[in-house]
Amino acid sequence: MKTDRDLSVLALLTTVLLWASAFVGIRAVGDTYSPGSLTLGRLVVGAAVLTLFARPTRSTLPTGRPLMLVVLYGVVWFGAYNLALNAAERDLDAGTTALIVNIGPAIAALVAGVLYKEGFPRALLIGMGVAFTGVALIAVSTDRDSTSVGTASTTGVLLCVAAAVFYACGAVAQKPALRHMAPVMSVWLGCLVGVVVCLPFAPALVSEVSGASFHDLAWLVYLGVFPTAIGFSTWSYALQRISTGQAASTTYLVPAVTTLISWVVLSEVPAALAFVGGGMCLMGVAITRIRPRTPAPADPGPVP
Repeated sequence: MKTDRDLSVLALLTTVLLWASAFVGIRAVGDTYSPGSLTLGRLVVGAAVLTLFARPTRSTLPTGRPLMLVVLYGVVWFGAYNLALNAAERDLDAGTTALIVNIGPAIAALVAGVLYKEGFPRALLIGMGVAFTGVALIAVSTDRDSTSVGTASTTGVLLCVAAAVFYACGAVAQKPALRHMAPVMSVWLGCLVGVVVCLPFAPALVSEVSGASFHDLAWLVYLGVFPTAIGFSTWSYALQRISTGQAASTTYLVPAVTTLISWVVLSEVPAALAFVGGGMCLMGVAITRIRPRTPAPADPGPVP
């Protein structure tokens, strides 16, 4: 049991690094791939790699309610979330995007309050208010000096909020689904559902891949193999073994790691006001997790 806990911590740290790098990768190829083709390409690569490890058989495939949960998180998390995220990063830098998407845990708490009748504690409502105030600050940030990137795109901010909502719904659905299948199987099936959802973008993907450079093709393969196939599998492995609260506290590192990688790889640094707004987003999420007496399960952090 202790070994599982140790492996879970290592798995979560792996997830943080890979998911943080995904925000940078998406930003790096935003001018080459459209949001839909990037989502489809990434999921196709991820599904192909995971097929080797999932080794699906009739007895291992879920049925009934677990299968419906897979379809749900496959559509909203692997499909809609990635589409919104890819579109957002055409207007926002990687670090700012990660900061906004990090409100996902607070939104997940709202979703759980409705679905599981957990109610709406005062800390949840106050934290949501603080987090969305931070989002508003990011939306109006206007620093455009030589060391920062502009982050005043309202469209990009709204797309990030939509991505956070899709993430929250997907995360709430995946946790119970993991009781009925192995982590790798859950990710493989989610990828397959996402591929089906994004099939209308296949012609665009073929066209864009044919004209892509080696650099852009390498990023596409990287996004499919590492943040998708490996990152989601290590996340699911940990989520099956430790509480979602422990998992969430680790994924709060994603925005910081994203900003660091983005600075090194893309020479991008969020505007000063975006840092302030991002800090408020993180503070708001932390407030939503305050429980006066009996702690309730928390929800996972951001993903690309």
